[in-house]
Amino acid sequence: MNTDEHRWELNRITEKIIGCAFTVSNTLGCGFLEKVYENALVHELRKAGLRVHPQYPIKVYYDGIVVGEFAADLLVEQLVLVELKAIRTMTEKDRAQCLNYIKATNLPLCLLINFGNPKVEIKRIAGNI
Repeated sequence: MNTDEHRWELNRITEKIIGCAFTVSNTLGCGFLEKVYENALVHELRKAGLRVHPQYPIKVYYDGIVVGEFAADLLVEQLVLVELKAIRTMTEKDRAQCLNYIKATNLPLCLLINFGNPKVEIKRIAGNI
């Protein structure tokens, strides 16, 4: 896949994810725990025909050994990481979390989605695309 095709595919996937996030937000509103939004978003993404891996395991390597393990909320189509929040205000720490996911996985993109306000907030955080 060449660079233009890769970008087109990423844009196609992220548009679907964002559309599904708006559907979840418009249906549930704000005030639920993050896990509720995660479950609803997984359902919507699968209805949209996307492959979704919830709680995607990530290992962090240092000097050739595993020094940490954690999970990203979602991996969509093996290309786009999704980190979900249900908080009033996102901070630089939330953005840094996404950058660390990108660094640890070598994936090109992470969407940071916050359901903590009446209007869903979405940040697109890119690595080296």
